[in-house]
Amino acid sequence: MQNVVELKQVKSDQIQWVTMTFVAVFHIMAIGALFTFSWANFVAALITWWIAGSWGIGMGYHRLLTHRGFKTPKVIEYFLAFCGTLGLQSGAINWVTTHRIHHGFTETDKDPHSPRNGTYWAHMGWIFRGTAQNQDEATQWRYSPDLMKDKVHVFMSKYYYVTPIIAAVILYNIGGFSMVLWGIFLRQVIGWHSTWLVNSATHLWGSRRFETRDDSRNNGLIAALTFGEGWHNNHHAHPRSAKHGLAWYEFDVNWLQIKLLEKVGLAKEVFAFEIESDKQNTEMKKAA
Repeated sequence: MQNVVELKQVKSDQIQWVTMTFVAVFHIMAIGALFTFSWANFVAALITWWIAGSWGIGMGYHRLLTHRGFKTPKVIEYFLAFCGTLGLQSGAINWVTTHRIHHGFTETDKDPHSPRNGTYWAHMGWIFRGTAQNQDEATQWRYSPDLMKDKVHVFMSKYYYVTPIIAAVILYNIGGFSMVLWGIFLRQVIGWHSTWLVNSATHLWGSRRFETRDDSRNNGLIAALTFGEGWHNNHHAHPRSAKHGLAWYEFDVNWLQIKLLEKVGLAKEVFAFEIESDKQNTEMKKAA
């Protein structure tokens, strides 16, 4: 069984041609969107980016499902996971499995996207070769048994690609094909690269508050692009914490939204690491 479950993501000879084709097409269509600007299209892109990147990937896939930094009623959990499917970064089960492996083997040969295998590999090369994010069932059961036991998550993960199609139909009926270009293709490319920057750039550039065993760094620019996911050194030091921005100047939109859910009774058992509680980390360290 160990041989079946053994992590096979890193630098295999297998090329993910389907993924490469879709990513290329989306980039071409995103360029086309730049020639069809309107304020309505811009707003559509912002709204879908927020839903997919913040509610879906940041709050749902990452802080809730991967790290269980807070709890919600099942209907809210499913809603956030549904929003995540709009981000076209695979279904929740594959995403969570891959990210849990990343935390378990950060910057080793078993890390799916280790920057020590090259910046391009960490940023996007890893999704084009080998297992990428297409985890086999045995690996999913090993790293995400909580989700594999949930039939709703299994169903949404299997058909995650349907959500952007539904969104495209809605946008087309509202604003025509140009709104689809902005709300689906351009927004998707920006969302992809924003998430990929967390995998690559925040292990290469930025400041380090905590002396973790990896090279994770806090990067304010990437945090702005990802609704707070760029405070990556904080996150690797305290992965379960639903709060990533630990200082007043580390703006964390996803954390503010989780707190809002808590205030209205839709989130509970919210775990938040507070820097004041750890005396040895009260002083900021200079960037490495």
